[in-house]
Amino acid sequence: MWQQADRYPDPRIISLDPSFDRYRVAFSAVERLATGYRWTEGPVWFGDGRYLLWSDIPNNQMLKWEEETGTVSVFRKPSGFANGNTRDRQGRLVTCEHGRRVTRTEYDGTVTVLMDSFEGKRLNSPNDVIVKSDGSIWFTDPPMGIAGHYEGNKAEQELPHSVYRIDGATGEATVVTRELSGPNGLCFSPDERLLYVIESRGVPNRLIHVYDMHADGRRIGKGRIFHDAGAGTIDGMRADIDGNLWCGWGMGSDELDGVMVISPAGKMIGRIALPERCANLCFGGQKRNRLFMAASQSIYAVHVNTQGAIGG
Repeated sequence: MWQQADRYPDPRIISLDPSFDRYRVAFSAVERLATGYRWTEGPVWFGDGRYLLWSDIPNNQMLKWEEETGTVSVFRKPSGFANGNTRDRQGRLVTCEHGRRVTRTEYDGTVTVLMDSFEGKRLNSPNDVIVKSDGSIWFTDPPMGIAGHYEGNKAEQELPHSVYRIDGATGEATVVTRELSGPNGLCFSPDERLLYVIESRGVPNRLIHVYDMHADGRRIGKGRIFHDAGAGTIDGMRADIDGNLWCGWGMGSDELDGVMVISPAGKMIGRIALPERCANLCFGGQKRNRLFMAASQSIYAVHVNTQGAIGG
């Protein structure tokens, strides 16, 4: 049962290591902004309009929360079973759809299909997406959305689990890696020298992998395990300007549900406890220091003493 904290500091914001103390805002509490959905995902902040968008995958819709009024409205329905969202460097919405495509919403509201197949075969169910400073779009394509009729339309898998890159200038698509089982959330380090990718179907545990970027900025080197989630389930993540990873986390238990913060050294340093499993998150607000969390049936927010890295 959700209950707003009635005193500061909010006990839900937990330091697991003294290094996390600097990121806590003493007079900030976790807030529930909206609830009543089926599976919230892919939050993305539009600072120029002062609103948050997110996906409600099973309901095949995207929602909009306005900062000024707190009003929630339907942004798009049907949404193609939208999952992950981000903005490109021109401010346009880029969306991964379990309807087996990646799209861009143009300034006039029309939708451009960026990719729906590779080498003549249909994508599985694009999951999460980021945009690099060169304009390239990187996204994960596991088959979770075609496994049944709840988060998409059940279908046969045609391509391996993959991470793809779409060139920002030519639109050419290339495979980044096919070594991961259930590639899910992904983000760059603030300097874009590292690519982090969550392996959400790893056995026995879910993992975060990290890859050094090649000098050309288009390819990755050999990966290594950055963090082992153990009994936890990691979903989406975003980096802050110090290189910490803020990760959606959970497995239906009080000890795991919420957000875990992992330092650039791979150490778990902080936690935001939520009453629901958190799927994904983003930084936003006027100074990009407000963390928005899409957690199962609800959207939560909290102010933190850092800012999100650009490109998430």
